[in-house]
Amino acid sequence: MDYLGINIGCVTGSLRDGKFPEKDCLLPLLSKVLGYLIVALSTTVKLPQILKILKHRSASGISATTFELEVVAATIGLGYSIQKGIPFSAYGEVFFILIQGLILVAITYYYSQPVGTATWIRALLYCAIAPTILAGQINPVLFETIYAFQHITFLSARIPQIWKNFKNKSTGQLSFLTCLMSFGGAMVRVFTSIQEKAPTNVVMGSTMGALMNGIVLSQMILYRKPEDKKEKKDE
Repeated sequence: MDYLGINIGCVTGSLRDGKFPEKDCLLPLLSKVLGYLIVALSTTVKLPQILKILKHRSASGISATTFELEVVAATIGLGYSIQKGIPFSAYGEVFFILIQGLILVAITYYYSQPVGTATWIRALLYCAIAPTILAGQINPVLFETIYAFQHITFLSARIPQIWKNFKNKSTGQLSFLTCLMSFGGAMVRVFTSIQEKAPTNVVMGSTMGALMNGIVLSQMILYRKPEDKKEKKDE
């Protein structure tokens, strides 16, 4: 009995017999449910951050480089997952995070005027290369190498923001809710990636994501100011 790739037959069968489902039956089911839950929540994970920037009409304290590199990493991850035929429940959130990431890059540029020539060149290069990556029109061996570097890209994406937070002793217009959801989602994704028997590269990426998001979240708590309490309720 399958629904969206979720086999609930063994669970209902065990419960019908008055038995608690065995681990080999329960864990795959839990993984699928959590996977689709992450995908569902990812549709709004960066919305609090987007709304906060728009509300304050400012991108102060935010590293545009972080959002740019996140978009690059998400593009590589999405293209790789599609090419490998990984179940949608194991990577679907990357699609929605990519869309929201592109919006964040756009509004960060808008509220960080003037935008330099180098920034426009990076944006044009991305628009030229991204379709090829998403379509999987890359040699498989080369794609494996690119995906391996995706982890470095994601690490590089977080470091500028982490350093900026440390230097300013403030997290500026970063959204606590977005950081919390990103950290929680990354932690759950580590479990689902292992359970779905995703490639080692995917598991490593999920683990690194949890670590980096955890550091940013801890900075938000460490550098929290009294006046931020009211703002967090509004997010």
